[in-house]
Amino acid sequence: MANRIVVLGAGLIGLYVGGLLHAAGAPVSLIGRSRMRALAEGPLVFSGIDGRRVELPAGALDYSEDPVALADAGLVLVTVKSADTGDAGDLIGSIAPQRPAVLSLQNGIGNTDVLQTRLPDYDVAPGMVAFNVAVPEPGRLHRATDGGLMSARMPALLPWLPAFEAAGLPLVMRNDFAPVQWGKLMLNLNNAVNALSGVPLAAELAQRPYRRVFALLVAEALKTLRASGIVPARVTRVPPQALPMLLRVPDAVYRRIAGSAFAMDAEARSSMWEDLNAGRRTEVDYLNGAVVRLADRAGRTAPYNAAIVELIHAAESGTLPAYTADELYAHLASSGPERPR
Repeated sequence: MANRIVVLGAGLIGLYVGGLLHAAGAPVSLIGRSRMRALAEGPLVFSGIDGRRVELPAGALDYSEDPVALADAGLVLVTVKSADTGDAGDLIGSIAPQRPAVLSLQNGIGNTDVLQTRLPDYDVAPGMVAFNVAVPEPGRLHRATDGGLMSARMPALLPWLPAFEAAGLPLVMRNDFAPVQWGKLMLNLNNAVNALSGVPLAAELAQRPYRRVFALLVAEALKTLRASGIVPARVTRVPPQALPMLLRVPDAVYRRIAGSAFAMDAEARSSMWEDLNAGRRTEVDYLNGAVVRLADRAGRTAPYNAAIVELIHAAESGTLPAYTADELYAHLASSGPERPR
């Protein structure tokens, strides 16, 4: 079995996971875009909300824009944006005929189906990165929120578990991964709210009107899941079904309980904010848009999630807005049965 781990689509998450795997002694190659080269090839510090710190000297990582490293892969970690999943699958199929195990560490629903369609003879597993990575200063990749790595249970991943354990990123395999994905999606529905707020996650969630927007999105998603016979799994200390109630409490009450429920650094932001700020296409169609599509299949509508998708698409083609909490809540509430109050 080839023992090289190849990270395909090495943005911040890919660099963080791949960098720590390399630091722990695993043979790792990273394939990414030119915009990440300066960061990947310089000296790197990997830090975490738990106080962990790992340093790599300049040039330590095998980083390239050339996908040729796939030819030696035993495991491919797919971290491309969801819209690029089909192209990633085609690339793996053309350059890695040795059929490495493939693990999708992407946001959203449906990426693994796309990969499996393009790679019918490969072992492909859905996975999840339940933490946020930020760059608070040049050369430092910081794990800014709580959480770890999960995947569906797949025998082809078993030989790789020690490498993740050694890297301090244990890969937890679960039998109920589809509900886990939907449970994570409930949290990812806030990515768009954070992107439109223009403020860090902690500052956004400290304001009740922003939290009420998030609550509208989650409550609508939960109704859609119930109508579709899906029960989302608990992936944080707060069960998905309790999220809307928690988010709607007054600020003083939220402050007392938020520390234990949602651990994050003060400057953490969503990846969608990062994408909009850099003028890149976002994954909103694979997050809030997934709720809209599921509702349509169930003969329902999801007006709040549809409205947030429209706002993000407008931001993708124009100037990044910064909606106040009251403005964003009023806009969304007017899109469905709830009215501003």
